[in-house]
Amino acid sequence: MDQVRETFARAGLSRPQTGRWLAGVCAGVAARLGIDAWIVRLLLVLLLVMGGSSLLIYAVLWFCMPPQGWIAPPRAP
Repeated sequence: MDQVRETFARAGLSRPQTGRWLAGVCAGVAARLGIDAWIVRLLLVLLLVMGGSSLLIYAVLWFCMPPQGWIAPPRAP
C-alpha cells in the first residue's frame, strides 16, 4: 500500500491539512488540477445524484491518497 501512496504523492495527489471538508480528497484533486475545490465538490455531488460509482471512487481515493507531508517508510532490503 505504501507503494501506491508513494505513486500518488509523486503524481502530486495528496490530501491537504487545510481547506478540506471531509477527507480532503476533493481539495487534493483540485490542487493537483490547479482549480478551485468547490468545482471538484460540485462535480462529485452531480455524479452522486446521477448514480454510478462516484462514492466508491471517493472512498478508494481517500484510502490511496496520502496526507500532505506524508513520507514513505524505508523499503526492506
